[in-house]
Amino acid sequence: MAKKTENDKKKDIKKHDKKTYMHWYESMLLMRRFEEKCGQLYTQQKFGGFCHLYIGQEAILAGMVSAMKKNDNVITAYRDHVHPIALGTDPKYIMAELYGKTTGTSKGKGGSMHMFDKERGLFGGHGIVGGQIGLGTGLAFADRYKKSGKVTYCFMGDGAVRQGILHETFNMAMMWNLPIVYIIENNFYAMGTAVSRSSNVHNLYEIGESYDMKAEPVDGMTCEDVYDAIDRAAEHARSGKGPYLLEVKTYRYKGHSMSDPAKYRTKQELESFKKEDPIEKVKDTILKEEYATEEDLKKIGKKVMQKVQECVEFAESSPDPEAKDLYESVYMQNDYPFLNHK
Repeated sequence: MAKKTENDKKKDIKKHDKKTYMHWYESMLLMRRFEEKCGQLYTQQKFGGFCHLYIGQEAILAGMVSAMKKNDNVITAYRDHVHPIALGTDPKYIMAELYGKTTGTSKGKGGSMHMFDKERGLFGGHGIVGGQIGLGTGLAFADRYKKSGKVTYCFMGDGAVRQGILHETFNMAMMWNLPIVYIIENNFYAMGTAVSRSSNVHNLYEIGESYDMKAEPVDGMTCEDVYDAIDRAAEHARSGKGPYLLEVKTYRYKGHSMSDPAKYRTKQELESFKKEDPIEKVKDTILKEEYATEEDLKKIGKKVMQKVQECVEFAESSPDPEAKDLYESVYMQNDYPFLNHK
């Protein structure tokens, strides 16, 4: 990706108004603080299972949500706590899901890796690496069949690109001209394995080009760049021109999961990417353009922290599921009377 000049950056800023920047800042700050709290709670053993944090990658969702249409579909992998937050789900239900409570987004049955919100078009969190690629393509096929006008945004990590299902679905998606935007969140490490150690193709968007799929790299640490790329890709897919692949280059500030000490990278590398913190970039723009003062932003920070605390209180006070709940939302009771336990 070519380095942007100061004039380019000024043009990007002028594309968006105060409302957008303030929304980006508060939305990303909520994502960050929510994930930080999740990390604390996990170490306190408030909930178990796996826990993958999105800290550092927030600009991807902030930029996407501003560019997409409200009835579009989103499907992703297991680093998925804040996707529903970005889409407008009340975070208290996400926290309750992490705690395994009945008030969670999946009634406590999904946990950290399986966040859903059908009303907002979020079709999961999926724990099987690459599994969502085929499912997302199926959503796009259904929308093309029904002529709904929707676009599906199918997220995957750089590690999932190695799965065979990607190649099968890319072939079908191009053959059927499906309205889908594939988004590779390339944070440079598939668990602890660098891209350079798992493939001779280091520019992952080039994989799309081999299928004649429109593709490009994106700076995933900058909301403006993500917005522009999603806007282009969605218009391409929605207008009947077929799939689009975005390799969004980003960085996670934490390990792959809470059990990962991330010793495979240097402190210097981590610190260099922290200088590209998307929240700080938006904050700098807000202050420079005088959209808000430092005091205004501190108030937003306090409001966000209060909201996160309310999420914890809601989750901890919510009821645990009962044994009979194992049989609910699995099969239709009327079709399988033998499962009608009482």
